[in-house]
Amino acid sequence: MRTAVVILNYNTKEYLRKFLPGLVASTEGLDAQVIVADNASKDGSAEMMKEEFPDIPLMVLEENYGFTGGYNRALKGLEAEFYVLINSDIEVPGDWLKPLLSWMDSHPECGACGPKLISYNDRTSFEYAGAAGGFVDRYGYPFCRGRVLQKLEKDNGQYNNPLNVLWCSGACLMVRSSVWNALGGLDSRFFAHMEEIDLCWRMQLAGWKVTNVPESVVYHIGGGTLPNESPFKLRLNFRNNLLLLENNLPATFKAMGSKHPQCRTRRRILVRMLLDGCSALVYLLKGKWSFFKAVVTAHKEYRQLRTPGVIPDAPKLPEGLYNGWIVPKGLL
Repeated sequence: MRTAVVILNYNTKEYLRKFLPGLVASTEGLDAQVIVADNASKDGSAEMMKEEFPDIPLMVLEENYGFTGGYNRALKGLEAEFYVLINSDIEVPGDWLKPLLSWMDSHPECGACGPKLISYNDRTSFEYAGAAGGFVDRYGYPFCRGRVLQKLEKDNGQYNNPLNVLWCSGACLMVRSSVWNALGGLDSRFFAHMEEIDLCWRMQLAGWKVTNVPESVVYHIGGGTLPNESPFKLRLNFRNNLLLLENNLPATFKAMGSKHPQCRTRRRILVRMLLDGCSALVYLLKGKWSFFKAVVTAHKEYRQLRTPGVIPDAPKLPEGLYNGWIVPKGLL
């Protein structure tokens, strides 16, 4: 097969039932195969797959390795030119895959690309997870064309042009298998959330481009595995934001010509941690003790997980880095 379209499932049996037939139908004639990897679900997903979709290849992992460990295991050894990571809670139209393949074929410098993500429940609006391609501000806050913080834009065709961005959403992401393997896949320390931003940033530091291709459109529900109000999800986001900066800022500053990239990285992360502390204080004042504790735990885990090392040379500065602070704009 040329393209392996891989769903990593965790306790989303009903989404598989609902969206898998359309996904399989959309790959016909494109030398692509849909594969489901189950992350030790407890809702009978694997049993349902064997009974209702016996012709679709199924990998059953022995435990829940998260998004990062699950995909690293699922894609290991798969022989395909392209990998597509796609969530189980996505509906695809029949023509979603071909524009992504065409873009990769005509742009050999592109290491990864993604479609425009539209809300499944409101098809006039962008979807939070990735909208029309992502950026990161100077303190590590991600935002998108079509979404800043919790503010979502209506899709009026304003972002229908392909654009090189810093990241595309892992909810639906096409990656060259050669690039994935060269970079070692996803950073397993992340477990889930922001791991695709880290991968795309590392990809650019290695000389590849990342592009949003809005000719391809998919419809995403979002929050299928972890609800937005989950303290665990909050903890992952705060922790992984710091790991994201630790992984990528030193080489980025070096590409800018900085003589002391590690010092600049430490200062930038310190500012981000102070901003996190302000968020934690707001949670505490609002009586959200579990959220306050999640931020504190996130910082503790970051300090335990951080592994600064040799700073690689980057051929050029990554695209999609915003030198300002996006949060005030998102609050206005």
